[in-house]
Amino acid sequence: MADKLKITLVKSTIGAIPKHKKTVEALGLRKLNKTVEMPDNPAVRGMIHQVSHLVKVEEA
Repeated sequence: MADKLKITLVKSTIGAIPKHKKTVEALGLRKLNKTVEMPDNPAVRGMIHQVSHLVKVEEA
């Protein structure tokens, strides 16, 4: 398990269900193709799993 994860928003949240939009925003992603680094823990992994069709994840 890596210490951090790089999460990139690769698909727009337009048309996504409101819960997914809020999850993406809670991850700190506001614009398309922007990347944030988050700690690798079960809470963040769960958020990523919920919106896996909108984001790309790499281990940092």
